This record gives sequence, structure tokens and C-alpha cells, in this order.
Amino acid sequence: MPLSRRSLIAGAAGAGLLPLVRSPAHAAQTETDLLMRKIPSSGEGLPAIGIGTSRRYEVEPTPDKIAPLREAVERFVALGGRVIDTAPSYGTAEDVLGQILPQGGLREKVFLASKVSERGREAGLAQIERSFQRMKTSTIDLIAVHNLVDTDTNLATLRDLKQKGRIRYVGVTVWLDSQFPDLEAVMKREALDFVQVNYAIDSRRAAERILPLAKDRGMAVMVNVPFGRDRLFGAVKGKPIPDWAAAFGCANWAQFFLKYVLANEAVTCPIPGMAKAAYVEENVGAAKGGLPDAGERKKMEAFIDAV
Repeated sequence: MPLSRRSLIAGAAGAGLLPLVRSPAHAAQTETDLLMRKIPSSGEGLPAIGIGTSRRYEVEPTPDKIAPLREAVERFVALGGRVIDTAPSYGTAEDVLGQILPQGGLREKVFLASKVSERGREAGLAQIERSFQRMKTSTIDLIAVHNLVDTDTNLATLRDLKQKGRIRYVGVTVWLDSQFPDLEAVMKREALDFVQVNYAIDSRRAAERILPLAKDRGMAVMVNVPFGRDRLFGAVKGKPIPDWAAAFGCANWAQFFLKYVLANEAVTCPIPGMAKAAYVEENVGAAKGGLPDAGERKKMEAFIDAV
């Protein structure tokens, strides 16, 4: 992630110096707790921030390349984070996690999610088995059908694996607005534990139909690209965080963007990339303190729409 992504912090509103103001609309938790959201199908609680491994963890799986990623994961878990999302199509990301998670008891503390994206039962099952091998784990908490590829076949395979206890949850993913009609159709006809969808302060279409449908159907929601693949950081480069963002505890732009996403109660967990411990510190902070209410969210949208 470019260094400029982390230099976008308001000068007077340094981390740890912002006043924390809560209203009844704001999430209630202590200063050290992370906001928790429940998986509707089970009631299991998850910390409302996760790590996405696309691009950031696609490195050569050597000790020197893995070292900063290991440090990031260790810091994430130490701060109370659990969810790590990956996929076979993310280059070496599963191999990298296979080097990190078996150390220090991390695997037992992590909610591990991956995907399947092959066509046909045998090819899909083979890809899933490789994920188990690459990540050196006997169970994977969630496997989702990636980008709705051969959805019916792959969901049947995943449900069989869930029945056998090898995975705990099943779902589907998309990452483009153009996929929403197909996603909506799947959500209406299938019983799913999770959906994963693109949603950000400048990419809000998921909030129109997908997120309300997920809430109605009892499906947890992971949010990918909550920063628009750094598009948002480019838009606000050099700009200070608005003073009024102090009302819901924003110390940096990352928290501004993530708190907007989390303020939608249908969202279970955004999964931004976190390749360094410093990024973990910033991003995890979004799941602490207050969240913007409806009026503040409108103000945030207007601010970003105008930059």
C-alpha cells in the first residue's frame, strides 16, 4: 500500500487526541473493546474488522517477504481481530498464510475464510483441497463461491463439506456492481451464511438492495474494497479530516472510510488489506468508539462526493 495512504492524517487531530463523543445512535463499547457483529445463521460474534489478502499478501513466500505480514497478523490478533479472508486466486496468499498461521497458536484465534472458483464438482473440490493443504489447516471457517462461478455446483460441494465438519459456513462473493442482479437472485433462492460484496463511501449501490436483502434473509456480510483499492485515499490526499468527524472518533482517513461502512448495521465485517502492523493499528481503530448516525453519514457522503 503506498506510503501516501498513511500520511493522510489531520494535523491537529492526531491519533489518540480526538475526543470521543457518543450519542444513542453510536455503537456502545468500552475504549478497548472492538465492535462485534453476529453471524445471523449461528449467533456467533465476530469483531467487525478483518484482513483481506488480495494483492497485499501475494508475495514470494520467503522469510524476509513474509516477516512484515506476520507482524501485521500478530498485531491484528493481539488487538482482538479474528477474520482473515483469502482465495486460491490471490496468487501466493494462501501459501503465505500457511507459513504464518501455524505459528504461535494463531490459527486457533483466527476466523479463516477462503473461496472456490473452479467449474465442475471435481475441479472445485480439488481446488478446495489445495486450500486446506496450502494453509496447513484441517478446517476452514468459511468458504464462499467466488464471483458466483458455477454457483449451484460449488454450493452443493460446500454444503457437503459443512455437513462433514470440514468447513463451518458457506457463502458467495462478488466485487462489481454489475454482478448485483445475479447476486440478488442467488440470495433470494439460497440459504447462505455469508455474502461478500463491494461497498464504500463512494460506491454505495450495495446499500440500495443487497445489504437490506442480506439483513432480511439472515446473511452475514463481508465488505471488500472498502477503500476502493485506494481510490478514496487518492481523492482526499492532502486534505485534513473534517473537524466534525471527531464526534464519532475518527483519527485518520482509514477510520473515516471504515466507520462509514460499519455504520450500516447489515455489515458484519469490512476486510481491508493490512500489510503492515501500522496499518492494522489504524484500521482496527475503526471498530472502536462511536459510529456515525444517519445524519452524519449523509454529511460524510456529501463531503466525499465534493472532493
